[in-house]
Amino acid sequence: MSDTTIKIAFQGVLGAYSHQACFEAYPEANVLPCNSFQAAIDAVSVGNADLAMLPVENSTYGRVADIHQLLPNSGLHIIGEHYVRVHINLLGLQGSKLSDIKSAMSHTVLLGQCRNYLKEHNIESITGVDTAGSAEIVSKNQNLNQAALASELAGKIYGLDVLARHIEDESNNTTRFLVMSPNTKSVKITENRIKTSLVFRVRNIPAALYKAMGGFATNGVNMVKLESYMVDGSFTATQFYLDIIGHPDEPAVKRAMEELSYFTTDVKILGVYESGEY
Repeated sequence: MSDTTIKIAFQGVLGAYSHQACFEAYPEANVLPCNSFQAAIDAVSVGNADLAMLPVENSTYGRVADIHQLLPNSGLHIIGEHYVRVHINLLGLQGSKLSDIKSAMSHTVLLGQCRNYLKEHNIESITGVDTAGSAEIVSKNQNLNQAALASELAGKIYGLDVLARHIEDESNNTTRFLVMSPNTKSVKITENRIKTSLVFRVRNIPAALYKAMGGFATNGVNMVKLESYMVDGSFTATQFYLDIIGHPDEPAVKRAMEELSYFTTDVKILGVYESGEY
């Protein structure tokens, strides 16, 4: 399937950073904006889209809420990842100047990522539903004193000028996206830096997590991410999300997975894929 025949679902409106991720990873693909992460997943599940592009974590803000709960039961598989360098831009109406701007609208996450710049220029933060949606609102309001914080792509789509470019507080501000598909992707062991993502629950025995993770250490398997989150709103039911470097068919990984399964329940591999360029 070529890029030109692929349709990718994402959460947000045109010009969102998720849209940018789709464009960067699959330049010729068509996109399908959705109003929620679940809607993007559902679009793939019912065949309205071929792939879903879902953000999972940001280097400044941390993990994206709700995503880890959605992944295990989505019915989709991780077939790739893509990193977007999140450059935040101050977008205003055509003809406006930086000195005109009294307020800036964006998603609360983005507002927090350029707090220093807004304070320095005495610009009030206004919480919007999302980044590109805020750019659309600013375009419609036609208020020279109002700006949006969003991508340059959003500025082009909604006819706004870039009044200040790359104003984020952290110079390495990056979001990691997962590419989700209804089908698994065959990945050879010989390919460089294979990543395996899985979820599991530990057994109710002393030091179960410590023992479960020990197999990766003794077999020299690199764990690059381990996160816990509650299941079904219970303080006692905890599920873990794990990223490791390696293919499940590699002997060392296979031994580590066997040890993991002894101390855990509900082990589920979400995907085996090539690591993205970071």
